[in-house]
Amino acid sequence: MNAFDAWLSTLAWPYALLAIPLPLLVRWLLPRRRSASAALRVPYGAHIDKVAQAGNGHALRGRGAGVLAWLAWIALCIACARPQELGPPIAPPQVGRDLMLAVDLSGSMSEEDMELGGNIVDRLTAAKAVLADFLDRRGGDRVGLLVFGQRAYTLTPLTLDLTTVRQQLQDSVVGLAGRETALGDALALAVKRLQSQPSDQRVVVLLTDGVNTAGVLDPAKAAELARDAKVRVHTIAFGGEGGVTLFGFRLPGAGQTEIDEAGLRDIARRTGGNFFRARDTESLAGIYAEIDRLEPIRRPGQAVRPRIERYPLPLAIALGLAALGAVPLRRRA
Repeated sequence: MNAFDAWLSTLAWPYALLAIPLPLLVRWLLPRRRSASAALRVPYGAHIDKVAQAGNGHALRGRGAGVLAWLAWIALCIACARPQELGPPIAPPQVGRDLMLAVDLSGSMSEEDMELGGNIVDRLTAAKAVLADFLDRRGGDRVGLLVFGQRAYTLTPLTLDLTTVRQQLQDSVVGLAGRETALGDALALAVKRLQSQPSDQRVVVLLTDGVNTAGVLDPAKAAELARDAKVRVHTIAFGGEGGVTLFGFRLPGAGQTEIDEAGLRDIARRTGGNFFRARDTESLAGIYAEIDRLEPIRRPGQAVRPRIERYPLPLAIALGLAALGAVPLRRRA
């Protein structure tokens, strides 16, 4: 790209330059004006004109005035083309969050003690519905998904591709990672996945409906690891009164599962997070809305280079040349 092409690329409306030869086109198309013959001729008429011009002054005439007019017109066309200059890169701050979601898939999550859309559903189905809505509002956030049962697995790392996170969550089923609950192992794995993140962005949201019954790491020890790694853990104890469903009616008491609320509260306290208790779908949705307010972070957004308008300079030149051409010049007699 040569210098002219580079300059042309800075114009917002380069087609405005096509108007430069417009005066020549108009002059060529219009019929020539015939000069009227003088009604009275005197031998000393030229001398009278010189005396009048010397007494009253005159504007620039002839070739000089034509050059000024052309330069003014060209400068005006350049101003209309809007020359611009790219400014320095600016990265506007973007509000976002880095969250690792840890979801329990143990056997107790099949307990049908939740209501969703007027129907009785199991805990995992209700959690999926609330989490799907939670992900729909996470534009600009990075979210990872970890599931656990007897073992803990990372389904998606921290990513902006929330569609993949939502799909992986939807495909998860009870017992996918075993029917027991390795709560300590799940928390330790989440801490490991967050090691590369800045210390103020290491956040885990852990949802479970039971107690630690499997795994090699005690939840209290995992909480200490999270605290030392500066990972905040928000814990959610999720589940109703338990029971079984018979002909569309839930019978409370039967099959009721225990939730280690004290242990989950201790994990949150040790890591600087918050403990929540969700007994139904509505309260779970409110908890995730509260987490939205608890974990905002600011990261640089996509860098942009603003365009600075430079048309005032050629516009000022055009006006200056036009004014110069109209200034009367006096000649001494």
